Amino acid sequence: MSSNALPTIHWQRQSQLDSQSVHSLLISLMRGLAALQVAAAHLRSEMFPGLKGMVDPPLYYQLLAFATGFGHQAVVVFFLISGWLVGGSLLNRIGQPGALLSYAIDRATRLWTVLLPAMCLMLAVGIVIAEADPGRADFAAVNEYSAASFFGNLLGLQTVLVKNFGGNYALWSLANESWYYIQFPLLLAVFMARSRLRQAAAAIALVLIAGALPGEITLYFALWLLGALFSRVRIECGNGLRVALVLAGASCSVYFRIHGSNDDLTFASFLQDLVYSLPLLFILASLQRPLLLRSAFSRGVAKVAQQLSEFSFTLYVIHIPTIKLLRYLGEQEFGRSRLAVDAPLDYAVYFGMLSALLAAAYLSYRLFEAHTFRIRRAIKNAVQQPASPAIASGSAE
Repeated sequence: MSSNALPTIHWQRQSQLDSQSVHSLLISLMRGLAALQVAAAHLRSEMFPGLKGMVDPPLYYQLLAFATGFGHQAVVVFFLISGWLVGGSLLNRIGQPGALLSYAIDRATRLWTVLLPAMCLMLAVGIVIAEADPGRADFAAVNEYSAASFFGNLLGLQTVLVKNFGGNYALWSLANESWYYIQFPLLLAVFMARSRLRQAAAAIALVLIAGALPGEITLYFALWLLGALFSRVRIECGNGLRVALVLAGASCSVYFRIHGSNDDLTFASFLQDLVYSLPLLFILASLQRPLLLRSAFSRGVAKVAQQLSEFSFTLYVIHIPTIKLLRYLGEQEFGRSRLAVDAPLDYAVYFGMLSALLAAAYLSYRLFEAHTFRIRRAIKNAVQQPASPAIASGSAE
């Protein structure tokens, strides 16, 4: 397509979710880098003092703080990608026999194959660092290590009814994800159910869920839905427009990093998150074309992106308890659990700890998350009729 031609927008009957396309490579790269950004941001905040309370901090610490300050945007990227992959996958299968049961199994195995072992790790770390009392397995929701918090986090009730299990504050976003997985098929049923009664029941369920959840969770469902919507859109445009969109999205992201709301996802931050989400989704929709890896460099980038993406979910879930354990070991072995901004050697320690987080996440991935397909297939074989190859295949999402 000529770079001077106006962009054209096409609606697709099926979302293109195969891995052999340019946009799939970009999704893998974005997902991996987003998880790395969140882990690096939390590691910095746990190991170094806050930048706002410092007087004349070193330039190199200011650069580190800025570079690792995009955790908010990274979570937004997770929601967009989840909507694209999960929502797009259900849209492709909706109306087929057993589609909803297959979807439910996919979602449960995706979450629990990682969450169950991760939460056992959190409990073990809590016991080691003396935060958890193994003798108090009660159901008090006020206890971060209670049985209520354990099972509540598995069901996406953290920040709604229970605390983040083990003090793992990164788990808050999984509550959003869990409810979006429920709300999306209900929303589809409102428009696509075969009877008016089912449509009405789905609408009532949606209203009741929205009323019970914190308003921010329901509000950010709109961004998740945008990801699902754009998975059905193919945009033809020139590279000039793509470059302009990349620059616009990056510029907005940097501006909001400096001047915007960068803590929790709230009503105050929604508009800014929407602003840089739209160029990103436009770019993804414009790159739905075959992936051609002609050079060794491009093949290397694709391999790194794929590998980092594969264990990004595990990295996101276990990096907080791993940081807690590393801080505890630092206190026990070296007499301190924090790093100094004016000690250059401590930056080497920081990056060494970040490497340890990646190594721990990859090991956990190999032990647990890598077997998601096998567990999923076993459950489906046990509870439903054999699926067609088109349904049985699909992404880890």
